[in-house]
Amino acid sequence: MRTSIVTEAGLPTRLGQWWDGIPFLTSAVVVVCGIIYLVCLLVGYDSFFEICFLPSAVLSRFQVYRIYTSIFFHGSLLHVLFNMLALIPLGSELERIMGSVRFLYMIILLATSNAIFHLLIALVVAHNPFHPYLFLMNECSIGFSGIIFSTIVIETRLSGIQSRSVFGLFNVPAKWYALILLIVLQLLMTNVSLVGHLCGILSGFAYAYGLFNFLMPGTSFYSSIESSSWLSSCVRWPKFILCTGENSAGFIPTYSSQNTASSGLFSGNIWRNLLSWMPQRESSAQSTEDSQRFLGRGRTLGSGQSQIVSADNSDSNLQARLLDNINLDHPSDVATTGTGQQLSDGRQQAADNAAAGVPARHQGSEASDEEILKLVSMGFEKTQVEVALAAADGDLNVAVEILMNQQVC
Repeated sequence: MRTSIVTEAGLPTRLGQWWDGIPFLTSAVVVVCGIIYLVCLLVGYDSFFEICFLPSAVLSRFQVYRIYTSIFFHGSLLHVLFNMLALIPLGSELERIMGSVRFLYMIILLATSNAIFHLLIALVVAHNPFHPYLFLMNECSIGFSGIIFSTIVIETRLSGIQSRSVFGLFNVPAKWYALILLIVLQLLMTNVSLVGHLCGILSGFAYAYGLFNFLMPGTSFYSSIESSSWLSSCVRWPKFILCTGENSAGFIPTYSSQNTASSGLFSGNIWRNLLSWMPQRESSAQSTEDSQRFLGRGRTLGSGQSQIVSADNSDSNLQARLLDNINLDHPSDVATTGTGQQLSDGRQQAADNAAAGVPARHQGSEASDEEILKLVSMGFEKTQVEVALAAADGDLNVAVEILMNQQVC
């Protein structure tokens, strides 16, 4: 008998799974910013004065292109790396909620509003009657961090949480999180653009509190763009998310069910995010136990590669999907009980009867062939399905729990 055979998921596999979970537009922004930085590094391009956001150039020479070119260029490896690691969790969450096209429109809107706020602040500071300060008019700003601060405000507003963690060190009220993060980053890195980040926060609050609602088109606008021929190749990508909240290939969930007090790179523990990419180990004893938890025939989902997952999470997720499917097809089977304890006791008794081999009690309701075929199509053996349905008195919900909890012999 083999003893403690260790299985391991390599780092490339973990990185591949992580990258496959990033939606279309968020991953596209990461790729574009990364490629632009690498090209600038290889060819030795450092004339950022030509493409940065420069208020004096935008106003005097009307170089509006600087509003959009400046967000894709970064000055150093740490600059682009830090911004992209912050964008991935925030952008992924918002893109799953909004859809890829709507998220693109939001980025364009935020970039424009950031520039307008930046120009207004620079003009007020430069022409104030007390002490004119022209430095902001000639400040050259590059990087995606302004939009990242906007997404921080929007995501915090949508999540509805009360507090967030700053780098996993201390918690702050959610409504002050972006401002406190701005102060912390300004103290740690004095060469960052204070006005650029502040304008990102202002744009985020304006968007989150509905000040830009008059600029937001309806769903039909986004749907018409998604149905256009020139975008058809992108829509077919598995990671593309439609504006209706649906995925054309069912590859990525369209929303996140987690509502934790800290999410993303800034609001959680950085080391926890980095360690999540490291290989995971699992002994053969645990693997054997996990394999016995599922009575049905195994089915491969996604890419077909063998993945090491937690058995408890797999049980709960699969059970939730099975119950949802059954409830949609048989809404009459879902009953509201006076006390949840009575329902739980009834299901536990049915599971115990099945485990003890108690003969089936039909009580006037036999399992139909359609119900049996439904559970068999989910991967369970027909004999086990019949026993579970008999023990559950024909209740599909209870039968699924019995099958999932390994109470059927």
